Amino acid sequence: MIPADHNLRIILEGCKREQRASQKELYNRFYGYGMSICMRYARHYEDALEILNDGFLKVFRGLPRFSYPEDENRLPSSLVTWIRKIMIHTAIDYYRSARHHAQEHEYELQEGKEAVYEQGDPLNRMTYAELIGVVQQLSPAYRAVFNLFVIDGFSHEEVAAILGISVGTSKSNLSKARLHLRHLLKNTHEEIAAKYER
Repeated sequence: MIPADHNLRIILEGCKREQRASQKELYNRFYGYGMSICMRYARHYEDALEILNDGFLKVFRGLPRFSYPEDENRLPSSLVTWIRKIMIHTAIDYYRSARHHAQEHEYELQEGKEAVYEQGDPLNRMTYAELIGVVQQLSPAYRAVFNLFVIDGFSHEEVAAILGISVGTSKSNLSKARLHLRHLLKNTHEEIAAKYER
């Protein structure tokens, strides 16, 4: 995940001077990492790409304020952490913007339809891409809370502050997101099971 490169500082200095070659190099090196974050928050590849590109604009604009760690060996991990924060916040900004321009489609779940999966279930062998595909089917509100809390490790208080919702709404949306994921997984269980039993 962290690109090993002895010239990373040189690339960053070139980006600070707005050198296109350096910006392209940084973008190419961190494209996969950034896209893996953006895909979790977006519903479609095109949306993720838009978030990614907006995020990189913020990276390039913010680089003059990026502080190099004292230990040069920590530069890659410090940069990854910094880029991760920018991509997450850019994805949340995108979510907020979409929320103001379109009505949310909230999924209604029927009570008592939760699926329970055993350890040997084929669902436990889902690939990352398959799992992200299921997460992307959540409504924007559920997807944002699920990603922030479950995957990115924010507390409900932090999620509430980031999204501008109450802590109770954050907890409720997480619970509903999990229920809806179970519902989606139940609906796709046969398809995934067939894939892995071939």
